Amino acid sequence: MSFHMGLRSVVACSVLLAASCFAAAQTPAPAPAKVAVVNLQAAVFGTAETKKANDEMTAKFKPRQDAIDQLNREIQALSNQLQTQQGKLSEQAYADITAQGQRKQRELQRAQDDLQADATAFRNDTLQKLSQKMSDVIKKLAEARGYDLVVEANTAIYWKPALDITKDAISEYDKAYPVK
Repeated sequence: MSFHMGLRSVVACSVLLAASCFAAAQTPAPAPAKVAVVNLQAAVFGTAETKKANDEMTAKFKPRQDAIDQLNREIQALSNQLQTQQGKLSEQAYADITAQGQRKQRELQRAQDDLQADATAFRNDTLQKLSQKMSDVIKKLAEARGYDLVVEANTAIYWKPALDITKDAISEYDKAYPVK
């Protein structure tokens, strides 16, 4: 009697296994995902708006950079004066020129630090805004083309060049946000 019970269990399990395999075979396979790759950094830096923002940044900070360059020239001139007139200057004149050079050096350092901080803040703010707009453009592009997944190129190990939509993203961005 235990043999029949064991046989029934084996038969029942076999029937259930066959039924589950049959059911799995009847389920259609999912369609392959449609994937694209984009280099977000190249896409953002390739837009006309980014190029315009770079030109604006250069123009905005040029007067301050020019002032820094002038301070450098003044410091160099004071240094040259100390070298060429060494032994000819009184101790007081030498001390005055040295003190003037040190003041200008501190002024230069402050100006450079301020310019660097302001330029970095401007650049970061601009890039954050442009990156968000580019992400929105890429999402719209993906939806329009039926992509299931868009992968950042810097995280992918390999992809076929046909999957790269970076140039298309730049083109769509420039259409959506034309430079004035």
